[in-house]
Amino acid sequence: MNVKVVFLTTFYLVITACSKQTTEIPDGIKPFGTLQELMLSVIDPHVDPIWNSVSTTVTKEGVEEKAPATDAEWAVLRQHAIALIEAGNLLQIPDRQVAVTGASTSIHPVEEDPKKIEELIRNNHADFALKAQGLQEATKIALIAIDEKNPEALLKAGEGIEKACEACHSAYWYPNDKRPVSWKPLGQAESGLFARLIKLADVS
Repeated sequence: MNVKVVFLTTFYLVITACSKQTTEIPDGIKPFGTLQELMLSVIDPHVDPIWNSVSTTVTKEGVEEKAPATDAEWAVLRQHAIALIEAGNLLQIPDRQVAVTGASTSIHPVEEDPKKIEELIRNNHADFALKAQGLQEATKIALIAIDEKNPEALLKAGEGIEKACEACHSAYWYPNDKRPVSWKPLGQAESGLFARLIKLADVS
């Protein structure tokens, strides 16, 4: 009887110890690259292929339709979508530097200074994390379209990803700009996340 009690007690202690080890958040997770580097090195290389995968181009010769046509092409897009979803987790790591001092992170004419952007993110990190999760959710919709091999749904999902990106940029990179956004058609804009955010000029 005593042996059974000792065994159960030992088993409980082992399980409790293992449980604590798996629920504790490791303190070694720290950001290395700046947000600008994360955008240019991780997010842009994976979001651009999704945006540019489906397009319609009108030329003198006629209308050119572009869409994934083979299993291999869809598989590559799936890899990009998975990487982009995981990139959303990197965005949520706190205390990440936005950019080197004095750097410009976009073509936007009224973008805040990197230090100001950092302050806004730091003071509203819960909201910033929610916006990063919005990017993840939008990309998950694209992933469904990819798995279904549905070009039309993928095009629409790409627009959702773009809106998720702009929701964050307009809140933290240029929060004081009240001008309307002019979206370029997917597949016809410049390459790069920030290059696609084209604002209308003030009308005097």
